[in-house]
Amino acid sequence: MKIEIDPASGFCFGVVKAVEAAELSLKENELLNCLGDIVHNQKEVDRLDKLGMKSISTDDLKLNTGKTVLIRAHGEPPLTYKIAKENNHKVIDATCPVVLKLQQRVKKSYETLSALNGQVLIYGKKNHAEVIGLLGQTDNNAIVLESIEDINSVDLSKPTHLYAQTTKSVNGFQDIATYLEKNINEGIEFKSFDTICRQVSNRLKKIDAFAKKHELIIFVGGAKSSNAQMLFKQCLQSNTKSYFVNDASGIKHKWFTPLPNSVGICGATSTPPWLMEEVAEEIKKITDN
Repeated sequence: MKIEIDPASGFCFGVVKAVEAAELSLKENELLNCLGDIVHNQKEVDRLDKLGMKSISTDDLKLNTGKTVLIRAHGEPPLTYKIAKENNHKVIDATCPVVLKLQQRVKKSYETLSALNGQVLIYGKKNHAEVIGLLGQTDNNAIVLESIEDINSVDLSKPTHLYAQTTKSVNGFQDIATYLEKNINEGIEFKSFDTICRQVSNRLKKIDAFAKKHELIIFVGGAKSSNAQMLFKQCLQSNTKSYFVNDASGIKHKWFTPLPNSVGICGATSTPPWLMEEVAEEIKKITDN
């Protein structure tokens, strides 16, 4: 039986950058504080926790002084940096370069449109860490659209710029952009900026091909990861014999009866490679026995 780990799965470069920054800091310091979970994968959070990294909230920044604080790949609003400075915290900024550039563009649009009584729209998930950071660039005045169903909250008589959370669906963004382009009041400025990270969005096509390639698919991901849910949904559409696990303990022996010819192991942008390797080892033990 062939077992293959999807080479396109695992951490995106933004998460790699954040984890490497955390590991480097932990070698130099005994303790490191991360604003929120560094990734939406509890196993990776637990691994770094054992090395000395603790997840904290923005409120914790106000209660302590002089700590080392990591800003994860999702980024943070300007207020977080202000609070950190006021409380003499050392900040390690691991904001993903793609997210950082998006923050700068959103801020510039907001400053331009404020003088025109305009509005900034963000296609994204409400309360998602990245979206909170983007809202902060607009003094929390931008409008968040989770789907085309939220379009009624948009004033079609105002100059409008539309952006997207980097991990959202390309099709969902295009649906909203097309609607606004057709329905914005005549003579009113509308600009859309597709800011979706292609390293993330292109994984849908890659995971589709990978799932079709194997008889059985084991998808490894965190329960809180929206990216994991999206990619696993694609796996199921491409291969009905696809199963979601958080780690090797979630694997069931019955999935391998009868023994498949090939098993593919894949994961989300928040899934650490070592976790997929552990799953592969567990599958080998099960099938060898």
